[in-house]
Amino acid sequence: MQRSQPNLSALEGVVAPVVLDALRAASKRLGALGIRHALVGGLAVGAYGVVRATKDVDFLVGDEAFEHHEGGIVTMKSGVPIQIHGVLVDLLSVQPDEGALRDVPVAPTGTEVPVAPVAALVHLKLKSPRMKDASDVVELLKAGIDRTACRDWLTANAPALLARFDELAAQAEREGE
Repeated sequence: MQRSQPNLSALEGVVAPVVLDALRAASKRLGALGIRHALVGGLAVGAYGVVRATKDVDFLVGDEAFEHHEGGIVTMKSGVPIQIHGVLVDLLSVQPDEGALRDVPVAPTGTEVPVAPVAALVHLKLKSPRMKDASDVVELLKAGIDRTACRDWLTANAPALLARFDELAAQAEREGE
């Protein structure tokens, strides 16, 4: 079975309710501010079938989340959430050439939380030096995400990460036997 559509309801009962409430509130606020955003991190991994507990909310955000000042200083746009009810909201910026926010609409108030496409999520996980992120890629592959679609996306958007992806795909194959 290939998994291509996220399912946020899979997080219920595993992730603490306060984290899920922070997820929804942060997305609603970002949408109200007109900031493109997509859920990434552990919650997005869970939405694609590898549910695990996590204590924070990670969003990939468009450049409109930031204000650029003289001297190269960058600050958060006023009103952008960084913490909700004690839950940290991490906002990750994307480089213009990464394409990870392509076709991710601004989430209007009252709509479902946008989740990054699985290939973009894998891309972000592959960029990280953390073992937990490598493990997330292996587990996503074992859960049935579309390897070919991920590989094609990486070829177009991050070819330098293909060798690492292939290495983790081979590991997932070995562990799945």
